[in-house]
Amino acid sequence: MSTEAAKAAPQGGLPRPHRHQEIVDVHLMLFRRAPGPEVLLARRAGTGYADGLLNLPSGHLEEGEDVRAAVLREAAEEIGLVLAPEQVAAALVIQHKPPVGRPRMGWFFAAELPPGARPVNAEPDKCAGIGWYPLDDLPDDTVAYCRAGLEAHRAGQRFVLHWHGPEDSIASGPQVPSRAVVLPQTDGPP
Repeated sequence: MSTEAAKAAPQGGLPRPHRHQEIVDVHLMLFRRAPGPEVLLARRAGTGYADGLLNLPSGHLEEGEDVRAAVLREAAEEIGLVLAPEQVAAALVIQHKPPVGRPRMGWFFAAELPPGARPVNAEPDKCAGIGWYPLDDLPDDTVAYCRAGLEAHRAGQRFVLHWHGPEDSIASGPQVPSRAVVLPQTDGPP
C-alpha cells in the first residue's frame, strides 16, 4: 500500500469513502400581517438560475459564517433591511436537491416586518423587483423549493426533504408534483 493510500485508509486497510458535502443556504420568510398575512418575494433576474421566478430573499453561507449571521447579511444585501439577531427565528430545515446539480441544506428563518421598515430591491442586478404576496395563495411562478418551505412553515413542519426528479420544473405550479416529504419530529425528551 502506498504512503498516500495508507493515510487515506482507516485501521483495517479499506479506503475511506468520500465524505458527503452540501451547499448550505438560508432563506428569509419576512411576513407582514396587514392586510395579510403576506410574505415578501423577489423576482430573480440575471443569476443564471430560476431567473424570472419568485423566491424568498436568500443566499449561500460564506466561509466561517453561521446560518443566523448569513440570513441577517442576506436581508441587508438583498432587501436593505437590517435586522437584529433576536428579530429572526429558525423555522425549518429542508434538504433539497434541484433537478440538476448538487443537494443543499436550506435553513428557513421567519421574521415580522418591523414597524416603519420598508424593504427595497437592493440588488437590481440579481432581482427584477420585490413584492408582497398572500401566504395562502402563492403564485405558481414561485421557485418550488421556496414554496415547499413556505407551505411547510404554514403547516407547522420543521424538517422536510425536497428531492426533485430530473425532469421536474424549478417553478411550482399545478402541473408540478409535490416533492416535499415531511420528516417526523419529536416534542423533546421522553
